[in-house]
Amino acid sequence: MDASTLRDAMTAHVPTARQHLERLVRIPSVSFPEFDQSNVRRSAEATAEILETSGLGEVRLLEIDGGNPAVYGALPAPAGAPTVLLYAHHDVQPPGPAELWSSPPFEPTERDGRLFGRGTSDDKCGIVMHAAAIALSGGTPPVGVRVIVEGEEESTTEHLPELIGNHRDLLEADVVVIADAGIWRRGEPALTTTLRGVVDCTVEIRTLDRAAHSGGYGGAAPDALTVLIRTLAELHDERGNVAVGGLTTMAPPAIDYDEKDFREEAEMRPGLELIGEGTIGERLWAKPAITVIGIDAPTVAGAFNQLVPTARAKISMRIAPGQDPETALDALTAHVEASVPWGAEARVTRGDAGQGFSADSEGVVYEAARRSMADAWGREPVDMGSGGSVPLVSVLKRTFPDITVLLTGPGDELSGAHSSNESLDLRELERSCLSEALFLRYLADGA
Repeated sequence: MDASTLRDAMTAHVPTARQHLERLVRIPSVSFPEFDQSNVRRSAEATAEILETSGLGEVRLLEIDGGNPAVYGALPAPAGAPTVLLYAHHDVQPPGPAELWSSPPFEPTERDGRLFGRGTSDDKCGIVMHAAAIALSGGTPPVGVRVIVEGEEESTTEHLPELIGNHRDLLEADVVVIADAGIWRRGEPALTTTLRGVVDCTVEIRTLDRAAHSGGYGGAAPDALTVLIRTLAELHDERGNVAVGGLTTMAPPAIDYDEKDFREEAEMRPGLELIGEGTIGERLWAKPAITVIGIDAPTVAGAFNQLVPTARAKISMRIAPGQDPETALDALTAHVEASVPWGAEARVTRGDAGQGFSADSEGVVYEAARRSMADAWGREPVDMGSGGSVPLVSVLKRTFPDITVLLTGPGDELSGAHSSNESLDLRELERSCLSEALFLRYLADGA
């Protein structure tokens, strides 16, 4: 099919694509262990059915011992054609407080051309995108297609090396399209060419063997929570730059955020200052960032007048693409240990260390991707970075060193992934589906 014919076919396919997305969003497939994991299996089964009815062959669940199932399927490559691996994930983040949602998180609801619901943009739209590309090819794409839809992306990477390593023969491909990124702005397509890595650690502070009366001992004996607060305060300098030494940065990206747009998208409170230095794009994509993502301490409601003997915090640090994650984790733990005041005992436990990514965005694959986006959106795509991490990328590159990675997806600047009122612009979903179908055609033409 040429671009015009595929465009017409996609217009006719839009109701089916929306039906598929709504079906998936209604399944609360939260993969965190405190939630009902039978819903994640339901989501895998629905994903398998959607892919199979779209024309994908060999569809089956890949069971993971102690984990949630992934979904797999494949269509053979015509003689001489490359093979493309299409990736998405069917699990989602917890919805959070119900009162923060304008409509129920697992009841897809359209408002002003956007479909609201948990997983609409992260990442059930990716499943729909792959299913549409297969359907538009009539189940006989011009390249080989393999599909893997993971069921634990949001909650753990524990089983990811097993999933990839144990199925090398099923997943080997020339190109992988990871539909877990997004576009630059509504109506403005993009390829994500860099990802930050991420490392984390947990620090536990102990000052006393037991809680002590604050009136009897406060003022001379330090409490653990105050020590922890002072330790965490040393993670940034006065401007909000990361204070950990020995970390790398990349060159500033070619495109940048408008500060007004950034503040609105982040929903920053009036008067709140930005932290760090450099352009916003540089701070988000090319430099390290530290966030304290959790603290174990008495709650305000349960607090009383005592010196707290122990307190813990978990620290997450995003690192620049190209930074060695183990070296970065060494630097973070050393900095935390050196920041503990007053001789308090501190135990720093190392966590995960995830590699960043920087694409070689030249060659036949990227040419086909840019051409398909230009035809689907009517404008040339930009190369952008991502401050987030996609653990799959580093695992795939270790397993298949020669694979070319494309990061894309329908999510836009208003999608609010991981937040309340997550949503997807239905027009961007249509364009993304068309773009992937065109990409398979253009890749075959250029191979």
